[in-house]
Amino acid sequence: MAGKSRKSPAMTQERSLQSIGRRTSDAGAQDHVIAIRKSDLVEALLREGRLAEGAQQDGFRDICGAIGAILHQEYFAELERLRGDYFYFNPEIEPHAALDRAALEAAYVSLIGSLTAVLAEANFVELTHAEVEAAHRSRPALRVDTVAPLEDFREVRFFRRGHHEETIETGDWPVFRRRSVPVIVYDEVVLLAALKPADRISERERRRLARGHLRPGSVLIKSFHNIASIDLNSLFPNVRVVLSLRDKLLLSGPALAGGVPILIKLASTITILFLVIGFYFGLSRSVKQEEMAEALAALSGLVALGSFIARQWLRYQRQSLKYQKEITEKVYFRNVNNNSGIFDAMIAAAEDQESKEAILAFYFLLTAGGPAEASRIKSGIETWLAQTFGINVAFKIEDALAKLNRVGLAFKDDGGWSVPPLERARDNLGRVWGDLLQAR
Repeated sequence: MAGKSRKSPAMTQERSLQSIGRRTSDAGAQDHVIAIRKSDLVEALLREGRLAEGAQQDGFRDICGAIGAILHQEYFAELERLRGDYFYFNPEIEPHAALDRAALEAAYVSLIGSLTAVLAEANFVELTHAEVEAAHRSRPALRVDTVAPLEDFREVRFFRRGHHEETIETGDWPVFRRRSVPVIVYDEVVLLAALKPADRISERERRRLARGHLRPGSVLIKSFHNIASIDLNSLFPNVRVVLSLRDKLLLSGPALAGGVPILIKLASTITILFLVIGFYFGLSRSVKQEEMAEALAALSGLVALGSFIARQWLRYQRQSLKYQKEITEKVYFRNVNNNSGIFDAMIAAAEDQESKEAILAFYFLLTAGGPAEASRIKSGIETWLAQTFGINVAFKIEDALAKLNRVGLAFKDDGGWSVPPLERARDNLGRVWGDLLQAR
């Protein structure tokens, strides 16, 4: 990001899904996201009464607006970079220009690095592959399973922001007793799925991707809301339904009960049927009348067996389509945005979160009555947010102080962190704004 100093995540050219284990997130831990409108946050701070009405409150409002304007200008450059890097990986368009292998890899590394950094700044938390698999395995009373050919992807990553607990009704197998089960629901989920380049996939994989209208080498980015942790696997772009053991037993039980008697009956008459067929083709000389009757019974048995197999197959297909419909509806109604359209939303979310973090840190330093340690400011902000808005937030104080220091709104000495007077703070922001415009 222009004018920003930050650490980019270490990137590799090729990662398997099994090696994705990066940082471990805890669904039960506090979130970093500040789920409050910025305008509501500023008004609540002013209502505290720590700033005198008039010039002091007006100066604080000006600084809040300037912080937002500077971050907006900086993030605009990031948005342009994301759009440029994504051009060659957008599954919705066929690039008109080709890059060599090295340039394409550089664009991919830049895209993934920039996007994951923006998501982190928007207070998304990355889920490890192990967490996704563990959530799916712990799914209560699993009626349907989902699988996706993981070998199609060079990289798959899930990010979530915010979570809450909901209760679902389910039935226990095998007694079908209804019970309530608590599940973790993620408020927002972003899926990043990068497919292997064309020169790294087999012809079989290429045909499978073509059936799903997926372009080799493309990067799919999808965002969803209110996704249960147990349903993360259903978000894969090439997911398919596999019936659970319970459904298989329910389908195979009647099949055995109805099919075995037919097969037993056929076993005793099938030889007679072949004998009659041989007579009509001149392979045998004569057929008795009772053998003709038995042959007709065997033929009717074969017809009944074929009809029975067809019914069972249709029942299987009906059950599969039912579950596929459930997954499709779930993804359709909870899908918020896709591919390049996500960039604007994620940039806006990162800009919003960074602004609120900077505003909170500046206000609490301004009203601290002197230099203060970062831990004291962090504790004060978290307590105030809980008391004022009823939200529990793990406030990222180090990031907030780094932002303030970069634009001249905070500095550290032996006594701790301090902020300049409001008038000087506005002048500092004015210089930063001028430098940004000059740089463009």
